[in-house]
Amino acid sequence: MKAVVYQGVGEIGLEERPMPVLQEPGDALVRVTLTTICSSDIHIKHGAVPRAVPGVILGHEFVGVVEQVGAGVCRFRPGDRVAVNVETFCGECFFCRRGYVNNCADPQGGWSLGCRIDGGQAEYVRIPYADNGLTAIPDSVTDEAALFTGDLLSTGYWGAGLGEIRKGDTVAVIGAGPTGLCAMMCAKLYEPAHIVAVDVDPGRLRLARENGLADVVLNPSECDVKSEILALTGGRGADCVMEAAGGERTFEMAWQIARPNAVVCVIAMYEEDQSLPLPQMYGKNLVFKTGGVDGCRCGEIMELIAEGRLDTGCLITHRTDLDHILEAYRVFEEKRDNVVKYAVSVGRHWDQNRRP
Repeated sequence: MKAVVYQGVGEIGLEERPMPVLQEPGDALVRVTLTTICSSDIHIKHGAVPRAVPGVILGHEFVGVVEQVGAGVCRFRPGDRVAVNVETFCGECFFCRRGYVNNCADPQGGWSLGCRIDGGQAEYVRIPYADNGLTAIPDSVTDEAALFTGDLLSTGYWGAGLGEIRKGDTVAVIGAGPTGLCAMMCAKLYEPAHIVAVDVDPGRLRLARENGLADVVLNPSECDVKSEILALTGGRGADCVMEAAGGERTFEMAWQIARPNAVVCVIAMYEEDQSLPLPQMYGKNLVFKTGGVDGCRCGEIMELIAEGRLDTGCLITHRTDLDHILEAYRVFEEKRDNVVKYAVSVGRHWDQNRRP
Protein backbone atom coordinates (compact mmCIF):
# COMPACT_ATOMS: atom_id res chain seq x y z
CA MET A 1 0.00 0.00 0.00
CA LYS A 2 1.03 3.66 -0.43
CA ALA A 3 1.98 5.60 2.66
CA VAL A 4 3.68 8.88 3.66
CA VAL A 5 6.74 8.04 5.76
CA TYR A 6 8.84 10.18 8.08
CA GLN A 7 12.31 9.24 6.84
CA GLY A 8 14.36 11.36 9.26
CA VAL A 9 14.79 15.03 10.13
CA GLY A 10 13.83 17.12 7.10
CA GLU A 11 12.74 14.18 4.97
CA ILE A 12 9.39 12.55 4.16
CA GLY A 13 8.50 10.32 1.25
CA LEU A 14 5.64 8.42 -0.39
CA GLU A 15 6.57 4.75 -0.10
CA GLU A 16 5.16 1.29 -0.66
CA ARG A 17 4.49 -0.41 2.67
CA PRO A 18 3.00 -3.78 3.63
CA MET A 19 -0.62 -3.88 4.74
CA PRO A 20 -1.02 -3.59 8.52
CA VAL A 21 -2.44 -6.54 10.44
CA LEU A 22 -4.30 -6.87 13.73
CA GLN A 23 -1.94 -7.36 16.66
CA GLU A 24 -4.22 -7.29 19.71
CA PRO A 25 -7.84 -8.30 20.38
CA GLY A 26 -8.81 -4.62 20.74
CA ASP A 27 -7.40 -3.62 17.34
CA ALA A 28 -9.34 -2.60 14.24
CA LEU A 29 -8.11 -2.35 10.66
CA VAL A 30 -9.45 0.77 8.96
CA ARG A 31 -9.44 1.54 5.23
CA VAL A 32 -8.66 5.25 5.00
CA THR A 33 -10.95 7.25 2.73
CA LEU A 34 -9.97 10.84 3.54
CA THR A 35 -6.95 12.23 5.36
CA THR A 36 -5.20 15.56 5.78
CA ILE A 37 -1.95 17.24 6.79
CA CYS A 38 -1.56 18.77 10.25
CA SER A 39 0.95 21.33 11.46
CA SER A 40 2.14 18.63 13.86
CA ASP A 41 3.25 16.61 10.83
CA ILE A 42 5.43 19.57 9.84
CA HIS A 43 6.84 19.70 13.38
CA ILE A 44 7.75 16.01 13.06
CA LYS A 45 9.40 16.60 9.71
CA HIS A 46 11.56 19.34 11.25
CA GLY A 47 12.64 17.12 14.14
CA ALA A 48 10.70 19.16 16.70
CA VAL A 49 8.89 16.09 18.09
CA PRO A 50 11.66 14.01 19.68
CA ARG A 51 9.39 11.04 20.39
CA ALA A 52 8.50 10.67 16.69
CA VAL A 53 10.04 7.50 15.26
CA PRO A 54 11.89 7.67 11.91
CA GLY A 55 10.24 5.23 9.55
CA VAL A 56 6.76 5.79 10.99
CA ILE A 57 3.82 6.42 8.65
CA LEU A 58 2.54 9.95 9.27
CA GLY A 59 -1.01 11.14 9.77
CA HIS A 60 -3.43 11.45 12.69
CA GLU A 61 -6.41 13.30 11.15
CA PHE A 62 -8.46 10.93 9.01
CA VAL A 63 -11.69 9.03 8.47
CA GLY A 64 -12.36 5.67 6.92
CA VAL A 65 -14.24 2.39 6.92
CA VAL A 66 -13.69 -0.50 9.32
CA GLU A 67 -12.34 -3.51 7.40
CA GLN A 68 -11.60 -5.95 10.21
CA VAL A 69 -11.88 -6.05 14.00
CA GLY A 70 -10.22 -8.08 16.73
CA ALA A 71 -12.12 -10.41 19.01
CA GLY A 72 -12.14 -7.80 21.80
CA VAL A 73 -13.80 -5.01 19.78
CA CYS A 74 -17.45 -4.60 20.81
CA ARG A 75 -18.66 -1.26 19.41
CA PHE A 76 -17.67 -1.56 15.75
CA ARG A 77 -17.90 -4.02 12.90
CA PRO A 78 -16.68 -4.18 9.29
CA GLY A 79 -18.39 -1.65 7.08
CA ASP A 80 -18.81 1.03 9.76
CA ARG A 81 -17.75 4.54 8.75
CA VAL A 82 -15.56 6.02 11.44
CA ALA A 83 -13.54 9.07 12.48
CA VAL A 84 -10.29 8.30 14.28
CA ASN A 85 -9.17 9.93 17.52
CA VAL A 86 -5.69 11.47 17.57
CA GLU A 87 -5.22 9.91 21.02
CA THR A 88 -4.71 6.21 21.70
CA PHE A 89 -6.00 5.33 25.16
CA CYS A 90 -6.74 2.24 27.19
CA GLY A 91 -9.69 3.69 29.11
CA GLU A 92 -8.67 1.91 32.32
CA CYS A 93 -5.57 3.59 33.79
CA PHE A 94 -5.48 6.38 36.41
CA PHE A 95 -5.40 9.12 33.76
CA CYS A 96 -7.99 7.64 31.40
CA ARG A 97 -10.53 7.17 34.19
CA ARG A 98 -10.27 10.91 34.88
CA GLY A 99 -10.54 11.92 31.22
CA TYR A 100 -6.85 12.76 30.78
CA VAL A 101 -6.42 10.41 27.84
CA ASN A 102 -3.45 12.32 26.44
CA ASN A 103 -1.51 10.94 29.40
CA CYS A 104 -2.71 7.34 29.12
CA ALA A 105 -0.21 5.11 30.94
CA ASP A 106 -0.27 2.41 28.25
CA PRO A 107 3.00 2.23 26.26
CA GLN A 108 1.01 3.05 23.11
CA GLY A 109 -1.06 5.70 24.89
CA GLY A 110 -1.38 9.40 24.14
CA TRP A 111 -0.46 10.76 20.73
CA SER A 112 0.84 7.64 19.02
CA LEU A 113 -0.76 7.50 15.56
CA GLY A 114 1.52 9.05 12.99
CA CYS A 115 4.16 9.70 15.64
CA ARG A 116 5.21 6.51 17.44
CA ILE A 117 3.06 4.01 15.54
CA ASP A 118 1.91 4.05 11.92
CA GLY A 119 -0.75 6.62 11.15
CA GLY A 120 -3.39 7.44 8.57
CA GLN A 121 -1.66 9.04 5.58
CA ALA A 122 -1.91 5.61 4.02
CA GLU A 123 -4.43 3.27 2.45
CA TYR A 124 -4.92 1.22 5.63
CA VAL A 125 -4.11 1.69 9.32
CA ARG A 126 -4.26 -0.38 12.48
CA ILE A 127 -6.12 1.31 15.34
CA PRO A 128 -5.29 0.07 18.87
CA TYR A 129 -8.06 0.19 21.50
CA ALA A 130 -10.54 0.67 18.68
CA ASP A 131 -13.58 0.88 20.95
CA ASN A 132 -12.05 4.04 22.46
CA GLY A 133 -10.27 5.45 19.41
CA LEU A 134 -13.07 5.29 16.83
CA THR A 135 -16.22 7.39 16.53
CA ALA A 136 -19.11 6.29 14.31
CA ILE A 137 -20.03 8.70 11.51
CA PRO A 138 -23.81 9.07 11.04
CA ASP A 139 -25.21 8.57 7.55
CA SER A 140 -26.13 12.25 7.42
CA VAL A 141 -22.50 13.35 7.90
CA THR A 142 -20.07 13.30 4.98
CA ASP A 143 -16.44 12.21 5.21
CA GLU A 144 -15.38 15.82 4.74
CA ALA A 145 -17.62 17.09 7.53
CA ALA A 146 -16.25 14.44 9.92
CA LEU A 147 -12.58 14.77 8.92
CA PHE A 148 -11.45 17.01 11.80
CA THR A 149 -13.43 15.34 14.59
CA GLY A 150 -10.54 13.46 16.18
CA ASP A 151 -7.93 16.21 16.33
CA LEU A 152 -8.62 19.80 15.24
CA LEU A 153 -12.16 19.95 16.59
CA SER A 154 -11.16 17.96 19.66
CA THR A 155 -8.42 20.52 20.31
CA GLY A 156 -10.76 23.48 19.88
CA TYR A 157 -13.49 21.83 21.97
CA TRP A 158 -10.99 20.95 24.73
CA GLY A 159 -9.47 24.45 24.69
CA ALA A 160 -12.85 26.18 24.88
CA GLY A 161 -13.84 23.93 27.78
CA LEU A 162 -10.63 24.68 29.65
CA GLY A 163 -11.19 28.41 29.13
CA GLU A 164 -14.16 28.51 31.54
CA ILE A 165 -15.99 30.74 29.05
CA ARG A 166 -19.22 32.32 30.27
CA LYS A 167 -22.03 33.88 28.30
CA GLY A 168 -21.12 37.49 27.56
CA ASP A 169 -17.35 37.01 27.92
CA THR A 170 -14.68 38.31 25.58
CA VAL A 171 -12.56 35.50 24.14
CA ALA A 172 -9.31 36.22 22.30
CA VAL A 173 -7.82 33.56 20.04
CA ILE A 174 -4.23 34.13 18.95
CA GLY A 175 -3.67 32.41 15.63
CA ALA A 176 -6.32 32.08 12.93
CA GLY A 177 -4.87 28.92 11.46
CA PRO A 178 -6.79 25.62 11.48
CA THR A 179 -6.45 25.11 15.25
CA GLY A 180 -7.38 28.69 16.08
CA LEU A 181 -10.38 28.65 13.74
CA CYS A 182 -11.68 25.48 15.40
CA ALA A 183 -11.12 27.08 18.81
CA MET A 184 -13.24 30.02 17.70
CA MET A 185 -16.12 27.88 16.44
CA CYS A 186 -16.09 25.87 19.67
CA ALA A 187 -15.92 29.04 21.79
CA LYS A 188 -19.11 30.21 20.03
CA LEU A 189 -20.98 27.34 21.69
CA TYR A 190 -20.64 29.23 25.01
CA GLU A 191 -22.28 32.42 23.63
CA PRO A 192 -19.53 34.96 24.39
CA ALA A 193 -20.15 38.62 23.62
CA HIS A 194 -17.01 38.88 21.51
CA ILE A 195 -14.57 36.52 19.84
CA VAL A 196 -11.38 38.32 18.82
CA ALA A 197 -9.17 36.71 16.17
CA VAL A 198 -5.51 37.79 16.21
CA ASP A 199 -3.23 36.95 13.28
CA VAL A 200 -0.75 38.55 10.90
CA ASP A 201 -2.35 36.89 7.84
CA PRO A 202 -5.10 39.12 6.40
CA GLY A 203 -6.59 36.21 4.47
CA ARG A 204 -7.09 34.11 7.58
CA LEU A 205 -8.55 37.03 9.50
CA ARG A 206 -10.96 37.59 6.62
CA LEU A 207 -11.91 33.90 6.70
CA ALA A 208 -12.63 34.11 10.43
CA ARG A 209 -14.82 37.19 10.02
CA GLU A 210 -16.66 36.13 6.85
CA ASN A 211 -17.58 32.77 8.35
CA GLY A 212 -18.87 34.30 11.57
CA LEU A 213 -16.15 32.78 13.75
CA ALA A 214 -14.91 36.14 15.06
CA ASP A 215 -16.64 39.50 15.27
CA VAL A 216 -13.37 41.40 15.87
CA VAL A 217 -10.15 40.77 13.93
CA LEU A 218 -6.78 42.27 14.86
CA ASN A 219 -3.53 42.21 12.92
CA PRO A 220 -0.49 42.86 15.19
CA SER A 221 1.39 44.35 12.24
CA GLU A 222 -1.30 47.00 11.88
CA CYS A 223 -2.40 47.79 15.45
CA ASP A 224 -1.52 47.46 19.11
CA VAL A 225 -3.47 44.34 20.03
CA LYS A 226 -3.36 44.94 23.78
CA SER A 227 -4.70 48.50 23.43
CA GLU A 228 -7.49 47.36 21.13
CA ILE A 229 -8.62 44.62 23.51
CA LEU A 230 -8.47 46.94 26.52
CA ALA A 231 -10.65 49.41 24.62
CA LEU A 232 -13.10 46.64 23.70
CA THR A 233 -13.42 45.44 27.31
CA GLY A 234 -13.58 48.67 29.24
CA GLY A 235 -9.92 48.46 30.23
CA ARG A 236 -10.10 44.94 31.72
CA GLY A 237 -8.68 42.62 29.07
CA ALA A 238 -9.94 39.35 27.63
CA ASP A 239 -11.76 36.93 29.94
CA CYS A 240 -10.25 33.94 28.13
CA VAL A 241 -7.24 33.78 25.84
CA MET A 242 -6.49 30.76 23.67
CA GLU A 243 -2.96 30.72 22.29
CA ALA A 244 -3.06 28.72 19.06
CA ALA A 245 -0.12 30.24 17.19
CA GLY A 246 3.03 29.04 18.93
CA GLY A 247 5.06 31.97 17.64
CA GLU A 248 8.08 33.74 19.07
CA ARG A 249 6.06 36.48 20.81
CA THR A 250 2.54 35.03 20.93
CA PHE A 251 2.81 33.50 24.40
CA GLU A 252 3.82 36.89 25.81
CA MET A 253 0.90 38.48 23.98
CA ALA A 254 -1.47 35.90 25.47
CA TRP A 255 -0.84 36.76 29.11
CA GLN A 256 -0.58 40.49 28.44
CA ILE A 257 -4.01 40.78 26.80
CA ALA A 258 -5.72 38.67 29.48
CA ARG A 259 -7.55 40.47 32.25
CA PRO A 260 -6.58 39.79 35.88
CA ASN A 261 -7.91 36.40 37.05
CA ALA A 262 -8.43 35.24 33.46
CA VAL A 263 -7.69 31.82 32.01
CA VAL A 264 -4.95 31.48 29.39
CA CYS A 265 -5.14 28.22 27.42
CA VAL A 266 -1.99 27.27 25.54
CA ILE A 267 -3.09 24.88 22.80
CA ALA A 268 -0.24 25.60 20.37
CA MET A 269 2.77 23.34 19.89
CA TYR A 270 6.03 25.29 20.24
CA GLU A 271 9.31 24.54 18.52
CA GLU A 272 11.20 26.94 20.83
CA ASP A 273 11.33 27.11 24.63
CA GLN A 274 9.20 29.75 26.36
CA SER A 275 9.73 31.34 29.76
CA LEU A 276 7.40 32.84 32.33
CA PRO A 277 8.34 36.42 33.28
CA LEU A 278 6.99 35.95 36.80
CA PRO A 279 7.92 39.41 38.16
CA GLN A 280 5.86 41.06 35.41
CA MET A 281 2.96 38.65 35.90
CA TYR A 282 2.77 39.06 39.66
CA GLY A 283 -0.63 40.27 40.76
CA LYS A 284 -2.56 39.31 37.62
CA ASN A 285 -3.60 36.01 39.26
CA LEU A 286 -3.75 34.25 35.90
CA VAL A 287 -4.60 30.58 35.45
CA PHE A 288 -2.56 28.84 32.74
CA LYS A 289 -3.79 25.60 31.21
CA THR A 290 -1.42 23.88 28.84
CA GLY A 291 -0.62 20.63 27.09
CA GLY A 292 -1.86 18.12 24.54
CA VAL A 293 -5.54 17.67 23.75
CA ASP A 294 -7.48 15.18 25.86
CA GLY A 295 -9.66 14.03 22.99
CA CYS A 296 -12.29 11.95 24.78
CA ARG A 297 -15.40 13.86 23.65
CA CYS A 298 -15.50 12.90 19.98
CA GLY A 299 -19.02 11.52 20.38
CA GLU A 300 -20.29 14.90 21.57
CA ILE A 301 -18.45 16.63 18.74
CA MET A 302 -19.94 14.29 16.13
CA GLU A 303 -23.43 15.04 17.47
CA LEU A 304 -22.76 18.78 17.13
CA ILE A 305 -21.59 18.23 13.55
CA ALA A 306 -24.74 16.23 12.75
CA GLU A 307 -26.87 19.01 14.27
CA GLY A 308 -25.10 21.64 12.14
CA ARG A 309 -23.68 23.45 15.17
CA LEU A 310 -20.08 22.74 14.16
CA ASP A 311 -19.18 23.14 10.50
CA THR A 312 -15.56 22.98 9.38
CA GLY A 313 -16.30 23.29 5.68
CA CYS A 314 -14.58 26.67 5.48
CA LEU A 315 -11.28 25.12 6.58
CA ILE A 316 -10.87 22.93 3.50
CA THR A 317 -9.38 25.20 0.86
CA HIS A 318 -7.48 22.58 -1.17
CA ARG A 319 -8.12 19.02 -2.33
CA THR A 320 -5.88 16.36 -3.79
CA ASP A 321 -5.25 12.62 -3.62
CA LEU A 322 -2.64 10.46 -1.93
CA ASP A 323 -0.53 10.24 -5.09
CA HIS A 324 0.04 14.01 -4.92
CA ILE A 325 0.30 14.50 -1.18
CA LEU A 326 3.99 15.47 -1.19
CA GLU A 327 3.18 18.54 -3.29
CA ALA A 328 0.37 19.25 -0.83
CA TYR A 329 2.94 19.12 1.99
CA ARG A 330 5.02 21.75 0.19
CA VAL A 331 2.05 24.06 -0.33
CA PHE A 332 0.85 23.58 3.26
CA GLU A 333 4.26 24.12 4.85
CA GLU A 334 4.99 27.21 2.76
CA LYS A 335 1.43 28.54 3.28
CA ARG A 336 1.03 29.08 -0.44
CA ASP A 337 -2.18 29.78 -2.33
CA ASN A 338 -4.06 30.83 0.84
CA VAL A 339 -4.12 27.23 2.03
CA VAL A 340 -5.80 26.40 5.33
CA LYS A 341 -6.37 22.62 5.11
CA TYR A 342 -6.11 19.92 2.46
CA ALA A 343 -8.61 17.12 2.01
CA VAL A 344 -6.56 14.21 0.69
CA SER A 345 -8.57 11.45 -0.94
CA VAL A 346 -7.29 7.90 -0.52
CA GLY A 347 -8.15 5.08 -2.90
CA ARG A 348 -10.38 7.01 -5.30
CA HIS A 349 -10.98 10.49 -6.71
CA TRP A 350 -12.02 13.11 -4.19
CA ASP A 351 -15.75 13.42 -3.49
CA GLN A 352 -16.83 15.66 -0.64
CA ASN A 353 -20.14 13.79 -0.25
CA ARG A 354 -18.56 10.35 -0.19
CA ARG A 355 -20.38 7.80 1.91
CA PRO A 356 -18.61 4.49 1.11
